[in-house]
Amino acid sequence: MARAKIYSPSKTSMQSGRKAKVCRGNRWVLEYPRSAVVQPDALMGWQSSVDTKRQVRMRFPDRESAVAYAEAHHIDYDVVEPKSRRLKPKSYADNFAFSRRGSWTH
Repeated sequence: MARAKIYSPSKTSMQSGRKAKVCRGNRWVLEYPRSAVVQPDALMGWQSSVDTKRQVRMRFPDRESAVAYAEAHHIDYDVVEPKSRRLKPKSYADNFAFSRRGSWTH
């Protein structure tokens, strides 16, 4: 049986700002990875699979409740910690500095 993955999804490309909410309070997701091959349907040509666990996606408010659910239902899981963002402080004046590397052109 495939192991479930518990992770915190990143914000979508339609969200801006550093404090954008992803899932309206439910920030952690438990889902199963694909375990069967996807094949095109003979009639319509859509992708189809016999793997029904791929359709399960559960949302939780925090990591501890997702882990508690997985342990209560005897689900093997892997927790993927979110990556922290490194910020490089920049200013607009750096574009015109004399110590700038490379040529400044229009």
